[in-house]
Formats: sequence, C-alpha cells, structure tokens
Amino acid sequence: MSIKDINDTQKYFNTLSQQRSWPVGSAVTSRDRKDFFIRRDDYEFAGNHLIIDLFGAQQLDSLDHMEEALREAVEAAGATLLHIHLHHFTPNGGISGVAVLAESHISVHTWPERQFAAFDVFMCGDAEPAKTLPVLERFFTPIQVDVKEFIRGRMPLDTTVTP
Repeated sequence: MSIKDINDTQKYFNTLSQQRSWPVGSAVTSRDRKDFFIRRDDYEFAGNHLIIDLFGAQQLDSLDHMEEALREAVEAAGATLLHIHLHHFTPNGGISGVAVLAESHISVHTWPERQFAAFDVFMCGDAEPAKTLPVLERFFTPIQVDVKEFIRGRMPLDTTVTP
C-alpha cells in the first residue's frame, strides 16, 4: 500500500466519521442533568434488571409475534422504544434480538426446539420492568416462569447535591 493509498483511506474515514458523527455532549450542566437513577429509602440505583426464563413457551420462532410482544412489553412498562432489532436463525428458527429503550433495553434469545426463551429486561427511571411479565406470559404461554431481579448500581444517596 502506498502513502497515497493511506492518505486517501484516511480522508475517506475522516469524511465518513464527520457524516455519521454521534452527539457526544450536552448543553445541560452536570448539576441540571437528570441521570434517571431511582431513589429508595437511603439509597439510589441505576435501575431494575430482570432475568426472565420462560420454559414450555410457544411461538418462539415468529419474528412478527416477537416484535409485537416486545412492543407491548415496552408500552406496559411505561418505557420509550427507540429501536427493535431481531435476527432469525435457521434451521431451528430461534430468535435473538433487542428492543433498545431510552430507559435501557429488553433482549431476548429463544430456542424453539427446547421451548425455552431467555429475556433480559433492564430499565431505569420511572419505567416498571415487572409490568413486562404479564405481557410475555400472554404472548408465549409458558408452563413455568423463573425471574431473578437485580438492583444495578446501588449506592448511598448523594448528600452533596442540593435540589
């Protein structure tokens, strides 16, 4: 590769990065910025993270069904949908995907041949991830549901911030 080729490549990537630049800052000062941490009693935390396993579940190979379930789960939780991306595997028809939320995400991985689905629901702010459970149960009619909840980023209340 010649120096000219390297320079041309650098120019190309510089132009590309300028065209696809992501916002990296905010005009809001750190004092005024809302971080969407949740406050409870004497602590605050980033969000609730549910790990949901569905056993004996049905309709785990339909992209349309999965997208509708994710959209309804987001709505039920009071979250803000930004984007859904789903991938369909062959030959068994499993799905992996994510609903990207302003409040975090819902991800899913399915094994229809095992009638098993693994959902990961993480939300901050006022969103209520537990409200996704009835939606997922209605859409996939599992025989058994296992849920584990994690409090993410738990820390003492910041007493240095004044309202």
